[in-house]
Amino acid sequence: MMAESDATVEATRRLNVKKQTLDDAYAPPSNFLEIDVVDPVTTIGVGKKRFTDYEVKMRTNLPVFKIKESSVRRRYSDFEWLRNELERDSKIVVPSLPGKAWKRQLPFRGDDGIFEEEFIEERRKGLEVFINKIAGHPLAQNERCLHMFLQEQQIDKNYVPGKIRNT
Repeated sequence: MMAESDATVEATRRLNVKKQTLDDAYAPPSNFLEIDVVDPVTTIGVGKKRFTDYEVKMRTNLPVFKIKESSVRRRYSDFEWLRNELERDSKIVVPSLPGKAWKRQLPFRGDDGIFEEEFIEERRKGLEVFINKIAGHPLAQNERCLHMFLQEQQIDKNYVPGKIRNT
């Protein structure tokens, strides 16, 4: 009976944990992926059409990303493109984007609609949550469309879908 309880105590004993030093605590994390959606800019384009784009900044040390730091500008429609590509070609459940805000786009409103600062800020936060959920998924990290979205200045919508190979 005593041997059995000793075995139980031994089996349930906590692992010996190494004390963390200050160097360990403040060292760069072993694997990280940081993506911020910042600096929304509303531009008047051709024919007085306005649009807002956002800076998407990425920092990582994950081996799957060849470029470790990047900064690109993306419109809401670019986020829609990424979502559609991932839904079509990957095996992951793709989270939803913040809403399209159709009512805010109606003419003859008494406000700026989708160009109001509060709306742009809410959309920015939603886009940041969306891209971090996607980029944090291990299967999505291998998708060529995600790499193009995060790291290339221009999105080549005629690209060949596929996986990124780690070399």
